[in-house]
Amino acid sequence: MIGRTDEASRLIRASPSAIYQACTQADAVTAWRAPAGMTAEVLSFDPRPGGAYRMALTYAVPPAGGGKSSHDSDVFDGVFLELEPDRRIVEEVRFDSDDPGFAGAMQVITLIAPAEGGAEVTLRCENVPAGITAEDHQAGIRSTLANLAAYVEQPADAD
Repeated sequence: MIGRTDEASRLIRASPSAIYQACTQADAVTAWRAPAGMTAEVLSFDPRPGGAYRMALTYAVPPAGGGKSSHDSDVFDGVFLELEPDRRIVEEVRFDSDDPGFAGAMQVITLIAPAEGGAEVTLRCENVPAGITAEDHQAGIRSTLANLAAYVEQPADAD
């Protein structure tokens, strides 16, 4: 049974290859993956089909109810299910939480399509845990895409 799907897209002024590399290198993921108001720490990272990773996202100002894993953090384990260079990344993510609202496996699919001026990047999250509101998730996905764009885009030539 598939739960809710949340998705957002953005044109990013960078090559599909640069975007793919930013999604498959631990230092890069640390720099851009956390949405606004959070910082990321990559605890382990093995970017290959079947490879696992573990990340912690820490809130600058913890939400009233706390994070998914602790008062101020969301910790999750992921597995790379598919890696198609410069085109598609499929991850399965599980939050480290005792709250049943965050239980289960969510798939995070990154689609990279060549487009005029760069690439159209879509982040699609399938089977989103019920504890994550659609509004908060949409804002987080858009923020993450903006961070990715800021990380990989080259400044316009200044003449």
